[in-house]
Amino acid sequence: MTRVARALLIVYVVVLALIAFWPTPVDRDAGPILRAITSAVPWLTYARIEFAANIALFVPFGWCAALGWPRWQAYVIPAGLVISLAIEAAQGVLLAERTASVWDVVANTLGAAAGWLIARRWTVGRDQPASGG
Repeated sequence: MTRVARALLIVYVVVLALIAFWPTPVDRDAGPILRAITSAVPWLTYARIEFAANIALFVPFGWCAALGWPRWQAYVIPAGLVISLAIEAAQGVLLAERTASVWDVVANTLGAAAGWLIARRWTVGRDQPASGG
């Protein structure tokens, strides 16, 4: 599983870089769909959708990193925070049409934590040898 998780992490990082460093907002053309959703479900605001999307964006990082480097699990969530900070700083400095956001950092870090937690739950009981019965 370790090799698979590492390979998936490489693919994920490439996709994340494309999303994070795309010169224009990645949801720019989703306006009509987002307006329809927020009209149909008023409590589901654009800000909430964006926050949830940023959480979902980093779940694969937490999962792949935790399974790919089991000895380094204590660093998965801090790594998610640092990576998110770096992305937001780069967006704020390098990409005129993108907006850096502290809330994105919070959501991304929560996503990394969720992925880490899912990986931890995934591995519970798998490390112990099977008992005879």
